[in-house]
Amino acid sequence: MPGVDALPKCSRRRIETYRESVLPRAVRRRVAVEADATLSWWRYVGAEGRVIGIGWFGASGRGADAMAQFGFTAGRIGREVGEPLDTVN
Repeated sequence: MPGVDALPKCSRRRIETYRESVLPRAVRRRVAVEADATLSWWRYVGAEGRVIGIGWFGASGRGADAMAQFGFTAGRIGREVGEPLDTVN
């Protein structure tokens, strides 16, 4: 799914149609990954979902180094994505 900023500009019906096509109601365990603040994603992942993102700012340096300071690494994301998915029946 693209960034959540694009959706509010669409009509409500179009948003709901698109949302159901990429986030079906039947799928309740969802994971959003955002290299930014996570607040706007909770309405899309729902109560059983998980949002992985950056909760603070202020690191400086090369991109990969700054992301590592934030703990936003492929290893961490892989572990966190695997946790809720491992518990699906």
